[in-house]
Amino acid sequence: MTLQKNVRIKNRKAKFQYEILDTFVAGIVLRGTEIKAIREGKASIAESFCEFSNNELFVINMTIQEYSHATHFNHNPRTERKLLLNRSELKKLEKEVKNSGLTIIPLLLFTNDKGLAKLEIALCRGKKEYDKREVIKNRDSKRNLDRIKKAFNN
Repeated sequence: MTLQKNVRIKNRKAKFQYEILDTFVAGIVLRGTEIKAIREGKASIAESFCEFSNNELFVINMTIQEYSHATHFNHNPRTERKLLLNRSELKKLEKEVKNSGLTIIPLLLFTNDKGLAKLEIALCRGKKEYDKREVIKNRDSKRNLDRIKKAFNN
């Protein structure tokens, strides 16, 4: 069992698949074994998203593996978890999601200095296939330019 001081679990595909419009940092309501598993680094937000239910925001499909040293009081790995935000932030997000058809995607799961788990979420718009191809083309051309500059300077 190796506990990490600062846990940082990223959603690597989010910036490629979505155009990020606005970001927020939210707390998460967790049980004891869930936070212990997160501190061990056994969590994934790769396929997760956020939904509203009764004016509250929940993260769906976030996987937190079962805690290795727990007894029969262990948690369900894929349950919905409530996110904690200010009321004004919740109203703004709910309005944007309902009116504009945007989605809320987790970008980063981390622990702060006090050891509390936080989730950085983003208000996003899905990219079209041609936008993704444009990103790949720009990244490849930048890589080639850097390679040429490095060869020229040596």
